[in-house]
Amino acid sequence: MATWTADELDTVGRAEVLRVSSVRRDGSLRPFVTIWVVRVGEDIFIRSAYGPENGWFRRALASGAGRVRAGGVEKDVSFEQVGVEVREAVDAAYHAKYDRHGPRIVNTVVGPGSERTTIRLVPRDT
Repeated sequence: MATWTADELDTVGRAEVLRVSSVRRDGSLRPFVTIWVVRVGEDIFIRSAYGPENGWFRRALASGAGRVRAGGVEKDVSFEQVGVEVREAVDAAYHAKYDRHGPRIVNTVVGPGSERTTIRLVPRDT
C-alpha cells in the first residue's frame, strides 16, 4: 500500500487549496474541483462544504478513487469516508488553517454532522 511521504504530507497540508477529481467508470478523470484540505497527523482530509449531496462528494464516494493536486504534488488516491472518531481533530485543523476567512465560511465544514462529509485521502499505488 502506498503512503504519503513526509514531504507530500507537509506540502499538501500547507496548501491553501486542493484540487480533487474522481475516476469515471471508463477510467477517465472527471474535471477537478477546488476545495479546502487539512492534515491531521499522518493523514490528509477533505470535506464537502455543502453537505453529502454535493456532486463532487457523491461522485468521489461512488467511484472510491481519484486524483488530487496541491502545492505541486499530484497523487492517485482512494477516498475513504470516516466517521465521528476524527471529527474533533479535523474540525480543529480546519479552524487552525482557515478561521481567518471568517466563521460564516469555516462553519460550512466544521461542527456536528461534518463527519458525514469527511474523506481521508489514501494514496494508491499506480
